[in-house]
Amino acid sequence: MTTSPASLLTIFGATGDLAQRMLLPSLYGLQGDGLLPASMRILGTARSALDDDAFRAFVADAIARFVPAEQRSDANLQALLARVHYQPASLDNDASMQSLAERIQGLRSGDIVYHLSTSPIFYEQACAALARHGLAGPGTRVMLEKPIGHDLGEAIAINDGVTRSFDEDRVYRVDHYLGKEGVQNLLALRFGNALFEPLWNARHIEQVQFTVAETVGVEGRGDYYDHSGAMRDMLQNHLLQLLCLTAMEPPSQFEPTAVRNEKIKVLRSLRPIGRAHVAVETAAGQHTAGAIGGKAVPSYLEELSAQEPGRTSRTETFVAMRAHIDNWRWSGVPFYLRTGKRMPSRCTEIYLQFREVPHSIFARGGAASQPNALVIKLQPEERIELQLMHKTPGLDRNGLRLSQVSLDLDLDERFAHERRRLAYERLYLDAIEGNGTLFVRRDETEAAWQWVDAILDGWKHAGSAPKPYAAGTWGPNAAVAMTERHGHSWRE
Repeated sequence: MTTSPASLLTIFGATGDLAQRMLLPSLYGLQGDGLLPASMRILGTARSALDDDAFRAFVADAIARFVPAEQRSDANLQALLARVHYQPASLDNDASMQSLAERIQGLRSGDIVYHLSTSPIFYEQACAALARHGLAGPGTRVMLEKPIGHDLGEAIAINDGVTRSFDEDRVYRVDHYLGKEGVQNLLALRFGNALFEPLWNARHIEQVQFTVAETVGVEGRGDYYDHSGAMRDMLQNHLLQLLCLTAMEPPSQFEPTAVRNEKIKVLRSLRPIGRAHVAVETAAGQHTAGAIGGKAVPSYLEELSAQEPGRTSRTETFVAMRAHIDNWRWSGVPFYLRTGKRMPSRCTEIYLQFREVPHSIFARGGAASQPNALVIKLQPEERIELQLMHKTPGLDRNGLRLSQVSLDLDLDERFAHERRRLAYERLYLDAIEGNGTLFVRRDETEAAWQWVDAILDGWKHAGSAPKPYAAGTWGPNAAVAMTERHGHSWRE
């Protein structure tokens, strides 16, 4: 489908927390880089009874609070504000939606992007309202925030509701991880270098680990998080997307259909983890009180009780599992995934451990060898480490001694002169230009839910509660036992 750059970006939920912290600063960044179409307008809408001037003041305040001082300039701010408009509206008030529709028609001069920065329960209603007012036809695109639904059934219902108004090729499902520089660099590392492809398979790789660790707790999101948990909030979208990008076959080209076709193949190759296997292939935990960085932090239940005294919960704040991709490239290779709150440090990384050398010529002299490894760190810093064996300096009558050393590429240092972009800068730019490569297709969403739902069903059937782990540790003992049972250990 041929698309044109958008003439209008309409943000539903424009006064919300996500808009203040991420969306408006991202648009400011695009403005500063000269990447917004010259005539494009930005229309914010929400229930708040603001006018254009009041919303512009709101935007300016968000920029002042969430864009570093050294990146701010009054010229860029004024240029952005000149694009900005506001129209209050409520989905349950058709008169207000009619007024919004009239405002949209008055501002557009071509294609429109709608960003539904709202709860997914409103997606179908919002799309139906746009269609009812003649604003969902050709030349329109809609961005949806993930996760889509609470399970496979809800995801299908939401997707069905949205696609009654917008064709699938005009639906852009957002997983903000895909907009991160480090995640995109994973694609560059894999498919821009001839060095790795011959080794990127089961013949040479022993295991792969994915870790997304947070030091924070629920941070005032207790109601949402208690309904979702680590499995739904993090693993079924962010971690599975990282898994797909790491494990997929090379696409024919870097374009939406080719990339997403290869990702769905990975999801459909995931070996199901059902009721008979959840006890040995997964581990769930809930953090108790502890300390992080020398500072005491409360338990998960204490955080919930601060919002609702005496509240109890069996929601997991940590999940780990061993997955298998049953295809030619990866048969027999375990993929370990873990994510949790109140971990010792904040990090997102991918660890690929290669198989040991088939025969060590240094073993007779007592030289110990360790397998090579590739470590791809995505945040908080971006770096790539290749761990190799090296001769330990010095003399020894028994022969050579070996030490593991790292070839370390610090991308933050290498590109220190470059401004760190927010994930939504890339995602907004692509949505405005009609490039869906870094957005999630419907079949990906539903395949991920199908795999995750089987695990959740297994937990429910077993009636097992999450295992406790102290804040500031790497999860419950069950997660450690899961890897050690197979002769592996988590990288820490």
